[in-house]
Amino acid sequence: MKSIQTQVLIVGAGPVGLTAAMDLASRGIDVVVVEIRRAGEPPNVKCNHVSARSMEVFRRLGIVREVREGGLPADFPNDCAYRTAVVGRELTRIPIPCRADRYTATGGPDTEWPTPEPPHRINQIYLEPILFACAEARPGIRILNRVQVEHFDQQGDGVIARARDLDTNQDIAIAADYVIGCDGGRSTVRRLIGSRLAGTDVVQRVQSTYIHAPALKDLITQKPAWMTMSLNPRRCGTTVSIDGRDNWLIHNHLAPEEIEFDSVDRDWALRTILGVDDRFEYEIVSKEDWVGRRLVADRFRGGRAFICGDAAHLWIPYAGYGMNAGIADAVDLCWILAGVLQGWAHPALLDAYEAERQPITEQVSHFAMNHALAVMGQRRAVPAEVELDGPAGDAVRSKVGQAAYDLNVQQYCCAGLNFGYYYDHSPIIAYDGEAPPPYSMGSFTASTVPGARAPHVWLSDGRSLLDALGPAYTLVRFDPAVDAAPLVDAAARSAVPLTLLDVDRARANYGFAETLLMVRPDSHIAWRGQAAPREPDRLFERLRGAGSKPTSSDHDSIRKASAHAV
Repeated sequence: MKSIQTQVLIVGAGPVGLTAAMDLASRGIDVVVVEIRRAGEPPNVKCNHVSARSMEVFRRLGIVREVREGGLPADFPNDCAYRTAVVGRELTRIPIPCRADRYTATGGPDTEWPTPEPPHRINQIYLEPILFACAEARPGIRILNRVQVEHFDQQGDGVIARARDLDTNQDIAIAADYVIGCDGGRSTVRRLIGSRLAGTDVVQRVQSTYIHAPALKDLITQKPAWMTMSLNPRRCGTTVSIDGRDNWLIHNHLAPEEIEFDSVDRDWALRTILGVDDRFEYEIVSKEDWVGRRLVADRFRGGRAFICGDAAHLWIPYAGYGMNAGIADAVDLCWILAGVLQGWAHPALLDAYEAERQPITEQVSHFAMNHALAVMGQRRAVPAEVELDGPAGDAVRSKVGQAAYDLNVQQYCCAGLNFGYYYDHSPIIAYDGEAPPPYSMGSFTASTVPGARAPHVWLSDGRSLLDALGPAYTLVRFDPAVDAAPLVDAAARSAVPLTLLDVDRARANYGFAETLLMVRPDSHIAWRGQAAPREPDRLFERLRGAGSKPTSSDHDSIRKASAHAV
């Protein structure tokens, strides 16, 4: 039997697993990734959107340029168009900048994002090979393809996984300190830790067909679009331009009463969505029938094993947030895991992962499902007059188009899901009693409330605040006259790595009252104040996971100390 030893074993080399591997490796942690597919074997044509928060992660990992340059041609419009059919009349359009204009575009609903890295449209068949190549080239990462983890046993100081080489049938024993399951909806790791998915089993059934159709682009008389939603009374669907030229992914959204996939003729539905007749020729590259669900695991952790991404949550892919939520899982977990492995964090710090991520994924799953239900209702209500010629048809098309824009602009320009969410029940955040501002799928209010994302500001040297964050905690000081020594010294006594960052309040256009922000490496705020608290050692005990869960009296003590200890 072959034996392998590592600090962290990651099961699954999709975007979430590869991001987790690179994040850990960037912190000096040795990682082994196992994947049942062959090296270079393409994934299914799934996710088409990388969120701004995920792009910020790729920026920190030094691979954002490679990701940004992949996918659609640089000048191909990333718009979402609504038409009676792909080659039919256009009802409305949600403008989204093309890749060439992403950093400079202004004035639209998807511009002027409060981040150095706005979103990016790229299908997973292009994204995943980029991430694989970047991870494979990074020191500290070993990727084992065609290897399947079948079981693992936990001991007091580690995990022993039993794996099998699928090509040679050789048994492999992998010893690790921790295991992260990024192994999808049928996760072996989730099963082995006894975690169960719960929620809504069926939200919508979808027939997806990936086609090669070079002639389609020449039949489209309107401006091209990354995604086109067909709204007509016979068959509604979504068509995604995969390469900006010849390849298209078509989702046929089944009606609630269509409970059998085979009850809907795939070819007829596809042609109706496209608006083409029987003479139109296309080639099916791949096809998949799938069920959109709303399921969240009841546990994200079992001892030394954790789950991220689809292993932990499955929901219908509205707002494109399935993969991106998984990347957020990985980022939240990996800095904590690295801290424990490096010795500065107490093992109890690991409790924060489930406490933070499970409520957020539950919340986002409801955002996605409720939006899906609203869109399904809109599709069912498309009037027959939408295809009429003349003024009567024009009036109906205008009404349907406006309703589609109003409902959907928030999911394609989803600043709230990117920047509005916060961790409000974490054992490692020093809350001060102020409630964070509410947010929706599309909108949010920047805040310094502990648990929220640190507001993005540009520094005097041209970097973003996010670019200047250290590998662990960063103390951001907006007034150099404020004494930071008590916090710096307390961090040293606790062995917590602390980066002190001075920021010019006026030049950064920082409009918040606080002078000090303690920011985590995942950009969430752990503490804030006008000055160091009277008991900084107590604060750092909490920040490294050794302190007790904060109580209301703790909140009051820290808030009062921060306000008055000048």
